[in-house]
Amino acid sequence: MDSPAILDLGFARLDIAREARQGVPEVVYAPGKTREQITAIAEQLLVHNTGPVLVTRVDPGLAEAVVRDVPGGHYDSEARLLTWRPAAQASFGVAVVAAGTSDRPVAAEACAVATGVGLATTAVHDVGVAGLDRILAVRDLLREQDAVIVVAGMEGALASVVGGLVACPVVAVPTSTGYGASLEGVTALLAMHASCAAGITVVNIDSGFGAAMAAHRIARACGGNRS
Repeated sequence: MDSPAILDLGFARLDIAREARQGVPEVVYAPGKTREQITAIAEQLLVHNTGPVLVTRVDPGLAEAVVRDVPGGHYDSEARLLTWRPAAQASFGVAVVAAGTSDRPVAAEACAVATGVGLATTAVHDVGVAGLDRILAVRDLLREQDAVIVVAGMEGALASVVGGLVACPVVAVPTSTGYGASLEGVTALLAMHASCAAGITVVNIDSGFGAAMAAHRIARACGGNRS
């Protein structure tokens, strides 16, 4: 049975009050869902909310089909993100910093989601610690931000470096990039948790989405403005 906060579609129970609680409607995770299910969910989220509607991890063919069913959507193929009704850009600035080109898909997801929910997003690519001058060359840019998302695989050291360079919140995303001992992101995950740069927030492996939403929560707590 439906309630003011829940819409029962039979195969899914939509949390249609999430926008009122958190500032962004429920976000849809595409894997495991059919075209028809994603279409129905997106349509209802658009009807019952006023903010952006996002579907993550969507393959290109499925995205094309869903956009035909629900016009007005934009697909970012690198981020694998479908977006309807993106939020207006606020003043809260977030830099998404990727260690290597192999980390780019995760960084793209973080950028696209952050942009979709209204954050002013800047992408910085290929500044890993194997060439330390690369990150030092953009430290002034990073220090201008309200938050920094660091995306890194291998040993995950870039998060500690950035955490030592800036005063703003740092959200670290370990990626599954790396050779055998990288353990598909577990090594970077543990290294980021063990960082000596105090106060770093660490999200799940390859979760650009999780990092962007962490930045959104920080921005919402700050009123969307610089302190």
